[in-house]
Formats: sequence, C-alpha cells, structure tokens
Amino acid sequence: MIMVIIIWQLLAWLLKLPIIPEPLAVLVNLGQIFADKISTHLWYSLGRIIMGLAIAVIIGVPTGFLMGYFEKIDKVLSPLVYFTYPIPKIALLPIIMLLFGLGEASKLIMIVLIVIFQIIITSRDAVKAIPQEVFRSLQSLGAGKRHMFTEIIIPASMGEVLTSARLALGTAISILFFTETFGTEFGMGYFIMDAWMRVNYLDMYGGIVVLSLMGFVLFTMVDMIERKFSAWR
Repeated sequence: MIMVIIIWQLLAWLLKLPIIPEPLAVLVNLGQIFADKISTHLWYSLGRIIMGLAIAVIIGVPTGFLMGYFEKIDKVLSPLVYFTYPIPKIALLPIIMLLFGLGEASKLIMIVLIVIFQIIITSRDAVKAIPQEVFRSLQSLGAGKRHMFTEIIIPASMGEVLTSARLALGTAISILFFTETFGTEFGMGYFIMDAWMRVNYLDMYGGIVVLSLMGFVLFTMVDMIERKFSAWR
C-alpha cells in the first residue's frame, strides 16, 4: 500500500495533471466528505457484496458437496455447471435487467452468478480429493451419511472453499462497480462515476480509495477465517 502511495505521488509530481491529484489532497477531501457523502454509498455497496457472496456460499457449497459425494448427482449437474461456467456472465446482464429490473435484485443476481460457479467447482473438487479410505474408516464405525458431511467433508473442504470465495471476491467487487453505474443512486460505483461526470477528481479518487479499502478489508477477513479452518492441516 505504501508503494502505491509513493508511485501515485511521483506521478502527480511528474505529470502535474488535474486528473492525477496528490494523495494528500485526496485524503484531506475524503475526510471532509466521508460522513456526509461517501458513508451511505459505502454501506449500500458493502451490503450488496456481503449478501451476494453469502447467497453464493449458501447455495454453492452444499451443491458442490453433494456433487462431490454422490456420483449420480455429479453426473447430472456437472455437464450443466461446466457448460455454463465459461459463459461471460456480464453478457447476461441485459437479460437479467429485463427479467428483474434495475433494482437490487439484478445487482445481487450478477454477483451470485460471478461467484457461485467457482465455489461449486471448488467444493466438488475438494470432496473428490478426500481419500475414500477416510470415508470407509468412518463407515466401519457405523457412521451414516450425515456424519460423513459433519465429520469429514465440511472440516476437510472448508479451507479450499474459503480460498475460492476469497479469490472470487475481487471479481465480485468489479462486477458490483459495473452494476452500480446505472439504475441506482447509491453505491460506490455510482459515486465514482458521478464524480467523474462532474469532473470532480478529488471525489472520484476518494471513492476509488474507499472501494479499494473495502475490498482489502473483506479480503483480509475471509483470509483470517480461511486460516482458522485450515489450521488443523
């Protein structure tokens, strides 16, 4: 982060362009406008990204686990997942907007679509990677399918699942920015693009800084949770 600020400052000194203000000027302006302007937009964006990621995890993890453990479910769902996964989800945005409008639903659906496939595939592969001897050992003790999930699959797979969620978070934030540039008056994407159209570069860069810090904090939180789940390995 310090290197980014240094490079930013050097570019501002060398180029002396209004489109690249100095970091200190941006931070001073950010302190002045945060409470009145940016905080509301930040909460909207934070709520959308957390809710979208949560929905993707709630749906994607059980789906991936079931595909990984039950061969019949895997044979049915794998072709569908691998056929739709390479489709650029952003191309579906006009269809989603026509079906669900310009409101919150379309934004959440886009985030879920971006994240969920990676979570499903990672969850499935994590279960597939567990040696069959582990399952047979627990079965020999009389354990049922519920115990297979609670005692083996979930503890052994959650590290990989959280890794995929952490990596997908960056893409989800990018999509969030794109979806917030239209059909809403709240969100960091809207704030940044509005500042750009008003040629207010201090506000624009302040919004970019806040959006980047939001991503950094969320990334760090998921990383900490991942380490707790992976500590036993």
